[in-house]
Amino acid sequence: MLGKLLPLLLGLIGLAGGGAAGYFLRPAPPPAEHPTDPAAAEAAAGDHGAAPEAHGAPAAADHGGEGDVTSEFVKLNNQFIVPLVTESRISGMVILSLSLEVTVGETEAVYRAEPKLRDAFLQVLFDHANTGGFQGLFTDSANMSRLRRALTETARSILGPGVLAVLVSDIVRQDS
Repeated sequence: MLGKLLPLLLGLIGLAGGGAAGYFLRPAPPPAEHPTDPAAAEAAAGDHGAAPEAHGAPAAADHGGEGDVTSEFVKLNNQFIVPLVTESRISGMVILSLSLEVTVGETEAVYRAEPKLRDAFLQVLFDHANTGGFQGLFTDSANMSRLRRALTETARSILGPGVLAVLVSDIVRQDS
């Protein structure tokens, strides 16, 4: 029995150690520059030739179409670890990194609500795993769209319509 648990425990300890090292050794975010002079702010807003990062702003996307709708991408601080249970035993795990696409100015609201978001996202991920969403071709387009849609609906129920999408930035499945 111990011979079967030891590799799993060593894997989990290594995963936790790697996650902790990544968390503590990540680079500091660049300071945001916000012009206080209205003329400078208007000039910066009118300069469509430069990328948003050139102004020190967060990464933003222009969705074109009706008006200038821009969005910010907020990466959640820690990964999500979802156990895969088969016949009352853990048969593997899925590790995901998620980001939220929100309207400009919603970044702080995401970080304030992150514990509640993580709890709700874990429930969605556990439900997805329990219905077989991470079995077989778990990265199939239809399967991933269903997962993204469920996560986006959950985020909107917590943060409101400022959430445009939930993005899966990393996903890996490890079978035991």
